Amino acid sequence: MRSFRDGDTIDVEPWRASAFPVIKDLVVDRSAFDRIIQAGGYITAPTGSAPEAHATPVPKADADFAFEHAECIGCGACVAACPNGAAMLFTSAKVNHLNVLPQGAPERETRVLDMVAQMDAEGFGGCTLAGECATACPKGIPLVSITGMNKEWLRAARKAGGR
Repeated sequence: MRSFRDGDTIDVEPWRASAFPVIKDLVVDRSAFDRIIQAGGYITAPTGSAPEAHATPVPKADADFAFEHAECIGCGACVAACPNGAAMLFTSAKVNHLNVLPQGAPERETRVLDMVAQMDAEGFGGCTLAGECATACPKGIPLVSITGMNKEWLRAARKAGGR
Protein backbone atom coordinates (compact mmCIF):
# COMPACT_ATOMS: atom_id res chain seq x y z
CA MET A 1 0.00 0.00 0.00
CA ARG A 2 1.05 3.56 -0.49
CA SER A 3 0.68 6.36 1.99
CA PHE A 4 -1.00 9.64 1.20
CA ARG A 5 -1.13 12.93 3.01
CA ASP A 6 -4.33 14.76 3.86
CA GLY A 7 -5.49 16.80 0.90
CA ASP A 8 -3.70 14.67 -1.72
CA THR A 9 -5.63 14.06 -4.92
CA ILE A 10 -5.84 10.41 -5.90
CA ASP A 11 -6.83 9.45 -9.44
CA VAL A 12 -8.10 5.88 -9.59
CA GLU A 13 -7.44 4.50 -13.04
CA PRO A 14 -8.47 2.78 -15.14
CA TRP A 15 -12.22 2.33 -15.10
CA ARG A 16 -12.56 2.75 -18.84
CA ALA A 17 -15.22 0.14 -19.56
CA SER A 18 -18.78 1.45 -19.55
CA ALA A 19 -19.83 -2.19 -19.11
CA PHE A 20 -18.27 -2.05 -15.62
CA PRO A 21 -20.09 0.81 -13.92
CA VAL A 22 -18.62 1.94 -10.61
CA ILE A 23 -21.03 1.17 -7.78
CA LYS A 24 -19.09 2.84 -4.97
CA ASP A 25 -15.58 3.17 -3.59
CA LEU A 26 -13.63 0.92 -5.97
CA VAL A 27 -16.51 -1.52 -6.39
CA VAL A 28 -17.62 -2.17 -9.95
CA ASP A 29 -20.56 -4.12 -11.31
CA ARG A 30 -19.09 -7.08 -13.21
CA SER A 31 -22.45 -8.64 -14.08
CA ALA A 32 -21.63 -8.04 -17.77
CA PHE A 33 -19.27 -11.02 -17.45
CA ASP A 34 -22.18 -13.13 -16.16
CA ARG A 35 -24.25 -12.23 -19.21
CA ILE A 36 -21.36 -13.18 -21.53
CA ILE A 37 -21.17 -16.57 -19.82
CA GLN A 38 -24.95 -17.00 -20.06
CA ALA A 39 -24.73 -16.40 -23.81
CA GLY A 40 -22.65 -19.51 -24.42
CA GLY A 41 -20.64 -20.76 -21.46
CA TYR A 42 -22.31 -24.14 -21.24
CA ILE A 43 -22.25 -27.58 -22.83
CA THR A 44 -25.06 -29.91 -23.79
CA ALA A 45 -24.90 -33.04 -21.67
CA PRO A 46 -27.29 -35.96 -21.39
CA THR A 47 -28.98 -36.33 -18.03
CA GLY A 48 -29.03 -39.50 -16.01
CA SER A 49 -26.22 -41.33 -14.32
CA ALA A 50 -22.74 -39.90 -14.48
CA PRO A 51 -20.76 -41.10 -17.49
CA GLU A 52 -17.60 -43.12 -17.00
CA ALA A 53 -14.67 -40.76 -16.41
CA HIS A 54 -12.75 -42.10 -19.40
CA ALA A 55 -15.75 -42.46 -21.74
CA THR A 56 -14.62 -39.45 -23.77
CA PRO A 57 -10.85 -39.44 -24.10
CA VAL A 58 -9.25 -36.00 -24.26
CA PRO A 59 -5.68 -35.66 -25.58
CA LYS A 60 -3.31 -34.30 -22.94
CA ALA A 61 -2.42 -31.21 -24.99
CA ASP A 62 -6.13 -30.34 -25.30
CA ALA A 63 -6.76 -30.96 -21.60
CA ASP A 64 -3.80 -28.75 -20.65
CA PHE A 65 -5.02 -26.00 -23.01
CA ALA A 66 -8.54 -26.21 -21.56
CA PHE A 67 -7.28 -26.08 -17.97
CA GLU A 68 -5.01 -23.12 -18.74
CA HIS A 69 -8.00 -21.14 -20.01
CA ALA A 70 -10.44 -22.42 -17.37
CA GLU A 71 -8.30 -20.76 -14.70
CA CYS A 72 -9.82 -17.36 -15.55
CA ILE A 73 -11.58 -16.12 -12.42
CA GLY A 74 -13.49 -13.24 -14.01
CA CYS A 75 -11.80 -10.64 -11.82
CA GLY A 76 -11.86 -7.97 -14.54
CA ALA A 77 -8.17 -7.07 -14.26
CA CYS A 78 -7.85 -7.58 -18.02
CA VAL A 79 -10.60 -5.04 -18.70
CA ALA A 80 -9.16 -2.56 -16.23
CA ALA A 81 -5.68 -2.83 -17.75
CA CYS A 82 -6.81 -2.58 -21.36
CA PRO A 83 -6.47 0.91 -22.83
CA ASN A 84 -9.69 0.22 -24.77
CA GLY A 85 -11.67 -1.41 -21.95
CA ALA A 86 -11.97 -4.62 -23.96
CA ALA A 87 -13.11 -7.93 -22.49
CA MET A 88 -11.47 -10.09 -25.14
CA LEU A 89 -9.12 -11.96 -22.81
CA PHE A 90 -11.97 -12.97 -20.48
CA THR A 91 -14.28 -13.97 -23.34
CA SER A 92 -11.55 -15.82 -25.20
CA ALA A 93 -10.60 -17.78 -22.08
CA LYS A 94 -14.19 -18.93 -21.64
CA VAL A 95 -14.66 -19.75 -25.33
CA ASN A 96 -11.35 -21.57 -25.69
CA HIS A 97 -11.63 -23.71 -22.60
CA LEU A 98 -14.95 -25.15 -23.73
CA ASN A 99 -14.33 -25.28 -27.49
CA VAL A 100 -11.22 -27.45 -27.26
CA LEU A 101 -12.98 -30.22 -25.32
CA PRO A 102 -15.14 -32.84 -27.08
CA GLN A 103 -18.00 -32.07 -24.67
CA GLY A 104 -18.10 -28.50 -26.00
CA ALA A 105 -18.23 -29.47 -29.68
CA PRO A 106 -22.03 -29.30 -30.17
CA GLU A 107 -22.13 -25.57 -29.30
CA ARG A 108 -18.73 -24.67 -30.74
CA GLU A 109 -19.95 -22.30 -33.46
CA THR A 110 -22.91 -20.80 -31.64
CA ARG A 111 -20.86 -20.35 -28.46
CA VAL A 112 -18.24 -18.08 -29.99
CA LEU A 113 -20.75 -16.10 -32.06
CA ASP A 114 -23.15 -15.61 -29.15
CA MET A 115 -20.51 -14.77 -26.54
CA VAL A 116 -18.75 -12.25 -28.79
CA ALA A 117 -22.10 -10.69 -29.72
CA GLN A 118 -22.99 -10.39 -26.02
CA MET A 119 -19.59 -8.89 -25.23
CA ASP A 120 -20.18 -6.27 -27.93
CA ALA A 121 -23.73 -5.63 -26.68
CA GLU A 122 -22.39 -5.01 -23.16
CA GLY A 123 -20.36 -2.07 -24.47
CA PHE A 124 -16.81 -3.29 -23.98
CA GLY A 125 -14.19 -1.64 -26.15
CA GLY A 126 -12.53 -3.17 -29.17
CA CYS A 127 -9.34 -5.18 -28.82
CA THR A 128 -6.16 -3.92 -30.46
CA LEU A 129 -3.93 -6.65 -28.94
CA ALA A 130 -2.04 -4.10 -26.85
CA GLY A 131 -1.21 -6.92 -24.42
CA GLU A 132 -1.80 -5.16 -21.12
CA CYS A 133 -4.66 -7.58 -20.40
CA ALA A 134 -2.41 -10.63 -20.38
CA THR A 135 0.20 -8.82 -18.31
CA ALA A 136 -2.38 -7.87 -15.68
CA CYS A 137 -4.09 -11.28 -15.57
CA PRO A 138 -3.44 -12.87 -12.16
CA LYS A 139 -3.98 -16.34 -13.63
CA GLY A 140 -1.67 -15.85 -16.61
CA ILE A 141 -4.19 -16.33 -19.41
CA PRO A 142 -1.99 -15.95 -22.52
CA LEU A 143 -2.53 -13.27 -25.15
CA VAL A 144 -2.70 -15.94 -27.86
CA SER A 145 -6.06 -16.87 -26.34
CA ILE A 146 -7.53 -13.87 -28.15
CA THR A 147 -6.12 -14.86 -31.53
CA GLY A 148 -7.46 -18.38 -31.00
CA MET A 149 -10.94 -17.02 -30.32
CA ASN A 150 -10.74 -14.75 -33.36
CA LYS A 151 -9.92 -17.80 -35.48
CA GLU A 152 -12.90 -19.65 -34.00
CA TRP A 153 -15.16 -16.65 -34.62
CA LEU A 154 -14.10 -16.33 -38.27
CA ARG A 155 -14.65 -20.03 -38.84
CA ALA A 156 -18.08 -19.95 -37.18
CA ALA A 157 -19.15 -16.77 -38.98
CA ARG A 158 -18.15 -18.20 -42.34
CA LYS A 159 -20.07 -21.41 -41.56
CA ALA A 160 -23.13 -19.44 -40.40
CA GLY A 161 -23.09 -17.28 -43.52
CA GLY A 162 -21.78 -14.05 -41.98
CA ARG A 163 -24.17 -13.97 -39.02
